[in-house]
Amino acid sequence: MNKTLFNFCLKLQDLTASETGQNLVEYAMLVALVAFGATASLRTLGTGVSHVFTNISSTLGSAS
Repeated sequence: MNKTLFNFCLKLQDLTASETGQNLVEYAMLVALVAFGATASLRTLGTGVSHVFTNISSTLGSAS
């Protein structure tokens, strides 16, 4: 019984010292940051493109 408890404690120490899951969390945070940045920039870019096409449309409409 004592050996089983000792093995359990050793395994618990290995799990707490392990950093294998840390990389996954870092990559997930990086992907979320990139997705947020892409969404924000595309939203701004879309508004700008919409204004350009509106100006072109109104210029063509007044010329004809």
